[in-house]
Amino acid sequence: MKTTKFLLMTMLVSLLAACGTTRTVPITGRKQNLLISDAEIMSMSLKEYNSYMATARKSANTANTAMVQRVGRRLANSVETYLRNNGLAGEVSQYSWEFNLVQDKSANAFCLPGGKIVVYEGLLPYTQSEAALAVVLGHEIAHAVAKHSAEQISKLYRQQYATQIGSGILGAAVGSEVGNIAGVLAQTGFKFRNLKYSRDNETEADHIGLIFAAMAGYDPRVAIPFWQRMAAGSSANRNDMFSDHPSDAKRIAALQREMPEALRYYQASGKMSAASRPASTAEKKAIKKKSTARRTSARR
Repeated sequence: MKTTKFLLMTMLVSLLAACGTTRTVPITGRKQNLLISDAEIMSMSLKEYNSYMATARKSANTANTAMVQRVGRRLANSVETYLRNNGLAGEVSQYSWEFNLVQDKSANAFCLPGGKIVVYEGLLPYTQSEAALAVVLGHEIAHAVAKHSAEQISKLYRQQYATQIGSGILGAAVGSEVGNIAGVLAQTGFKFRNLKYSRDNETEADHIGLIFAAMAGYDPRVAIPFWQRMAAGSSANRNDMFSDHPSDAKRIAALQREMPEALRYYQASGKMSAASRPASTAEKKAIKKKSTARRTSARR
């Protein structure tokens, strides 16, 4: 019996892999296998977005709304440029960007697949600057660009069929079920906003989002004090931004490791001032030479 289940599991894994699409995540280069198509994801996402916005109360603060749209558009332009320049021009057409600020005291934001972004007013006291807002939006956009929703849905389906095998039950037509994932999800009341990403997904979104913010000309170094402010907030205000994220210490450590890479993108954006950018090798040698000359002169 155990041998039979093992063989069925092996066949299932092979079948699901054959049904799926393998792609490379931008920036990190990680491979992922997706069982649901982009068309299905985008259709589901648009329906959910329209339903959410039909009842959401948009912010009455025109200045903050304009800021969210300004930062969002700048990020979107940089993301699209990156995709075009890295052989992913075909994915640009999937995005129809919209940026909203809504009346909600939660410190949160989300980006649905396809570029539909919602920021809650409760997040702004923590961001405190456009650069920090860019870090958050970059993180949320990264989930969309890395197709984390499709990845988690695919993972759930693999787990479902593994459970069926463990119970001695195998669906009559796995292939046809895989082809109708969107229909099955619709029957369960699925919402992207309630989908929990893995901690690996969250760490990857931190990395990619930091790069996106830097590409758009926002100082990525604000990410660390921003997440420290979020961590210092009360548990009531931390809300969903922390539910499945890495621990504060691990997140900060990861951001610090990724900061040199982000700063290179920030410098390349042309927005980094000469006073704040890292010194080049030639500049370091010149500084060392001047320092040596001063010490020699002082000894005389």
